Amino acid sequence: MKYLVIFTLLAALFACSTARVVKTEKAPGVDFTTYKTFDFYELGASGDTTGNKFNTYTDMLRQAISRELEAKGYRRESTDPDLRVNIGIVVKEEAQTRETTIREAPRYMGQRRYSWKSEQVEVGRYKTGTATIDLVDSRKNMMVWEGVMEGIISKKQSSYESDVNKGISQLFEKFPD
Repeated sequence: MKYLVIFTLLAALFACSTARVVKTEKAPGVDFTTYKTFDFYELGASGDTTGNKFNTYTDMLRQAISRELEAKGYRRESTDPDLRVNIGIVVKEEAQTRETTIREAPRYMGQRRYSWKSEQVEVGRYKTGTATIDLVDSRKNMMVWEGVMEGIISKKQSSYESDVNKGISQLFEKFPD
């Protein structure tokens, strides 16, 4: 039992520490060797995007994507790029709960025989984010590649930057050469 608890805690720690790649998809029949340049569309975001760090965090995301594309030989060009990068972000606030031991305690019995029993107690709140990165052929206006990643958004800027860099790196490992 002791080892099961330790394993579960370690699995939860590693699962939450960085973003995880949900999916990547390439359009059939696309030859990526014909593309040489890229630039970004305007950012589209929904959910809880009003935080004072939102712009800083989205800039980190763009920098990480630029770094990966440049490492693959693409060059950023604002006038007439071959590819446009579209970033969609969804941020949600979630509640962290824990199970109570109320099952062992007697139920409260009120008038008219109603009872109250709660097995879940909220112990904290955190934000999760999903980032969708689409690469669009500028001339055909056709999506040629999509990558989706999700994870818990760290409150610390240094942790967030590290998580984004790792997540984008993992996402672009699946990018066609």
